[in-house]
Amino acid sequence: MDANYFDLSDDTPVYVISVAAQLSGLHPQTLRQYDRLGLVRPGRTAGRGRLYSTRDILMLREVQRLSQEEGINLAGIKRILELENEVVRLREENHRLRAEVATIRALIQYQLPPA
Repeated sequence: MDANYFDLSDDTPVYVISVAAQLSGLHPQTLRQYDRLGLVRPGRTAGRGRLYSTRDILMLREVQRLSQEEGINLAGIKRILELENEVVRLREENHRLRAEVATIRALIQYQLPPA
């Protein structure tokens, strides 16, 4: 058996909808609705059943919190989640570009004769 066979990340889809509903405190029909709206994107089994990851469960809880405690409608929540994902993507890109600039500066400094 592969040594990494049981290495599961928070993104590994492992929970069927009934378990995900129980862990998130939501009704399975609510999970289906959130999937249809694109608020959460569970994995799929070969038979097209939904499989949720730990990260999906946390996202479901956050959607519920924003809806219940903050009074934000589902369209607003979807936009918030999209913007948060974009911020993460831009931070990663910024980090990558800063590292690239630092490498280029080091190469330029190494290749130029001392002043």
